[in-house]
Amino acid sequence: MQDALTHGMLREYLPILVLLAMAIGLGLILIAAAAIIAYRNPDPEKVSAYECGFNAFDDARMKFDVRFYLVSILFIIFDLEVAFLFPWAVAFGDMSMTAFWSMMVFLSVLTVGFAYEWKKGALEWA
Repeated sequence: MQDALTHGMLREYLPILVLLAMAIGLGLILIAAAAIIAYRNPDPEKVSAYECGFNAFDDARMKFDVRFYLVSILFIIFDLEVAFLFPWAVAFGDMSMTAFWSMMVFLSVLTVGFAYEWKKGALEWA
């Protein structure tokens, strides 16, 4: 019985293993073909740094304003808020009061955080 069960499970996973082997094989073939067939003729123009159609103006390791990071982090936070809010809004009619109040607490914490950032002047550019 155990042998038949194991044999049946292996037969169910066989298509997945075949697909995995084909994907790995195709990947290796494409990498090898690119390494063998690729035309190599490096010149200074091809290997130079290229940024937005212009040569680099300054060193890439120059100081960067922290406010850009702050704005990106705030964007991620409020983007995640919307990602949590959509499923909640879709299932609003079928929710319990616990789910409703837990979302209200979540939104309150985010609102307090946003007010704090605004009060500290983190959103001001001047």
